[in-house]
Amino acid sequence: MVGFILSATPPPGWEEGLLRNIWASLIHADRWQDLLNGLLVTLQVSAGAVLIGVILGLLSALMRLSNIKPLNWLSTAYVSVFRGTPVLVQLMIWWFVIFVGTDVTRLWVAIIAFGVNSGAYLCEVFRGGIMSVDKGQTEAGRSLGLSSTQNMRLIILPQAIKNALPPLGNEFITMIKETSVVGFIGMVDLTRAADLIRANTADPFVPLISSAILYFTVISILTWLLSILERRLRKSDTR
Repeated sequence: MVGFILSATPPPGWEEGLLRNIWASLIHADRWQDLLNGLLVTLQVSAGAVLIGVILGLLSALMRLSNIKPLNWLSTAYVSVFRGTPVLVQLMIWWFVIFVGTDVTRLWVAIIAFGVNSGAYLCEVFRGGIMSVDKGQTEAGRSLGLSSTQNMRLIILPQAIKNALPPLGNEFITMIKETSVVGFIGMVDLTRAADLIRANTADPFVPLISSAILYFTVISILTWLLSILERRLRKSDTR
């Protein structure tokens, strides 16, 4: 089989039709590795972006709920701008305008761009989680002599983050699909890898369907893990 992989011609029985396209798009020149490498890039960008998004989202939610007007206005402006413009335009601004001429890699630019965008959406997730905590929890903390900061850190935030865990999982799933546009700044993610194979083989079916299957598989696994997490959270709430 190794000889067939290194050969420029398909093995016997694979000379035409779908089998030849599979050989040319996946087996020949080990092109399947290009798809897996692209998937790794997709997961790296998605994981890094969600991590940044969680930090920015939590900070901006606290600013949004703050009684300090400048912080409230700044958070509101941040959410409005990054939720009101396409993430592809934001990505291109980060790469072609903000980081142009710097040593920042495309990977980090993509992580930052999607992370800042994600933070604007997660701001509302965390804000909703904080506001969902019963006011009696705050009053109980005050009766124990806790300051507002201690009350937020020790009582409100742990419950709010627990409430926000399922939406955070959904954000990661959404991010995996949204990062399919990083090819616009020259990154070879899963979508771009499939498109390059298509260009080299003149066959759109096999590489694009293969990339769709990989996306579907990863997202199905994450959805399954998220459903397990949600069931456990429901069980802990009923104890």
